[in-house]
Amino acid sequence: MVYVEDLWKKYPGAWALRGVSLTVARGRVMGVLGENGSGKSTLFRILAGVTRPTRGRARIGEIPTGFATKPAVSYLPEIDPFYSRMKVGEQLAFLSAFHATWDQVRSRRLLEFMNLPEDRKVGALSRGQRARLKVVSAFSWSPAVVLMDEPLGGIDPPSRRRILDVLFNEFRHPGQTVLISTHLVSEVDPFIEDVLFLRDGEVYVSGRSDELQQEYGKSLSEIFETAVA
Repeated sequence: MVYVEDLWKKYPGAWALRGVSLTVARGRVMGVLGENGSGKSTLFRILAGVTRPTRGRARIGEIPTGFATKPAVSYLPEIDPFYSRMKVGEQLAFLSAFHATWDQVRSRRLLEFMNLPEDRKVGALSRGQRARLKVVSAFSWSPAVVLMDEPLGGIDPPSRRRILDVLFNEFRHPGQTVLISTHLVSEVDPFIEDVLFLRDGEVYVSGRSDELQQEYGKSLSEIFETAVA
């Protein structure tokens, strides 16, 4: 479903990605793990079709990432794109116009679960509430691929695990492929099946979560600590 081959991305003065390759099969959940600045967000921006690689290839199915793949990909950037002057309900209504598979019933259920009032202005929401709204916008329709870039920033620790549990067990569509980037490894550990550790824009280690933990004799958090050392 998601294919990346020898991906490089250069910004002025620095390489953000250096020779990254990965494959994520349909219906799998991959954790893209690494410190801030390791290249996670750049990788997601390329997969979302927001930016282009300097060289290398990225595809969703058989289609190169870009404008043509946007209808198949839901992207939660680390910094949300919402309009502060809109109310929550207005913001979601605005977004629904861009997605043919937007499900109003699902959207209302997500709002209720996230405890977000439709009549509250987006600009009056806390950072954690805006993070919750990002999740609502991503799971209110049925894309083939969901990219979640540090999705739970600002949400209190007790709530993060509960939100992930409900998302993956109740609101994730059958066969949906999910990539979730974070440095909070212990919180996503129970939900991810495949792992890609990035360090300085390069792949440090990758594979199936259970096989890596068996091979290293460590938890994912412990492998992560080794990767960033």
